[in-house]
Amino acid sequence: MTGRLDETIDFIPIGIAVMTISDSRTTADDKSGDVLSTRVTEYGHHLISRTIVRDDIDEIQAMLKIWIEDPEIDAVISTGGTGVTGRDVTPEAMRGIFDKEIEGFGEMFRWLSFAKIGTSALQSRAIGGVAGGTYIFALPGSPSACRDGWDDILKWQLDIRHQPCNFVEIMPRLLESGIGGRSS
Repeated sequence: MTGRLDETIDFIPIGIAVMTISDSRTTADDKSGDVLSTRVTEYGHHLISRTIVRDDIDEIQAMLKIWIEDPEIDAVISTGGTGVTGRDVTPEAMRGIFDKEIEGFGEMFRWLSFAKIGTSALQSRAIGGVAGGTYIFALPGSPSACRDGWDDILKWQLDIRHQPCNFVEIMPRLLESGIGGRSS
């Protein structure tokens, strides 16, 4: 991590939903969803919802739209469906509802992954964006990718104390242009 935590600023917990995207996982064997849910709550945020959705664009978008409209949910973190096989449709589903893409999220995730798994990082289509004032991040389906995405990027950007800047401090301004669902 570059930057620092300013301990003079009070931590602000945000509401986070976790979505596992898989045709085969169940709540009993969803290790990636477990990693994210545990890290979210251990860091002090509120886990508002957690679900498993099939690798299907319509189902992914339907769940995202419900969560985007929920005023308790500030961010959605998904795991799975970011590869290059025929069933991997998470980026397509998310791009279909983003108001703005956060290109740097996927770039940074692949850069960090390269240090750990070399050129295999190319197979990840991790993605981030904003829709209706809600942050949305898609991580690969492995527990290690979820640990890396949370520990090395999201933990810091979803903490208002992280300096020089973070996603939480700009949350009130996400809808200033009138783009998206919830408007002020």
